[in-house]
Amino acid sequence: MKIALYLRHIDHASQPVFNELVEALHSKGIAVQPVTDGDSVDGCDFLFSIGGDGTLLSSVQFVRSSNPAAFPPILGINFGHLGFLTTVGKDDFGAMIEDLMAGHYSLEQRTLLQINDDAYALNEVFLHRSEESSLLRTQVFVDGDYVATYAGDGVIVATPTGSTAYSLSCGGPILTPNSKGLVITPISAHTLTLRPIIVPDTSRILLRVEEGDQYTLGMDSRRRQLKGTIELSLQRAPFTISLIRMNTQNFFSAIRDKLMWGTEVRP
Repeated sequence: MKIALYLRHIDHASQPVFNELVEALHSKGIAVQPVTDGDSVDGCDFLFSIGGDGTLLSSVQFVRSSNPAAFPPILGINFGHLGFLTTVGKDDFGAMIEDLMAGHYSLEQRTLLQINDDAYALNEVFLHRSEESSLLRTQVFVDGDYVATYAGDGVIVATPTGSTAYSLSCGGPILTPNSKGLVITPISAHTLTLRPIIVPDTSRILLRVEEGDQYTLGMDSRRRQLKGTIELSLQRAPFTISLIRMNTQNFFSAIRDKLMWGTEVRP
């Protein structure tokens, strides 16, 4: 077995925990391949994303559209805070490795958004006005049909995975991972009746901005500052990626644990 280890940064306090993970893998005879931005993970059985949800989102960069089948399942190990996508904590290494070797886990297939045929996002793509602009006007089309001009702080297009992220904080619905839909969510719309909408994930969504003010394009944890006209063509990627859930976990247990559904909140 060979495992790719990906982390963007690690603080001084977490370094001993990371060393413990590496030693635990080596003790089981598992080969370890540390990877950084731009590396290949071909030939690895699993990819461990070490950090928070932002690190896991960044791991999508390793997908090669020319050979997506070679992309290994991702296990998120939480060195961060909320960790909705990450499923294993710092204290679970021993049991986790045993379960992986024994095949005691399940795989969740997750939809990716393909942006202009050359980039991918696991959570969402969004456009957001700059601090200097009072609002951003984004024309939205679905399968060539004009939907509306979203006037406000911006607009989000989220996958089912991303429905529990930025879209949720803007009032969007939660979709289960196997839902066959995409969510278009306005950000602080100036028209109160402009609400989130779910469209089939077979749809091609076009976002068009035709004004000169600066604005931000976000693709998961990546950001780009833009100015002037832009057209973004968004559609479901022709392949999925796999996230690992250990056998005691599922999407709804994550909802209960991370969003505290049905849990008493104490001060």
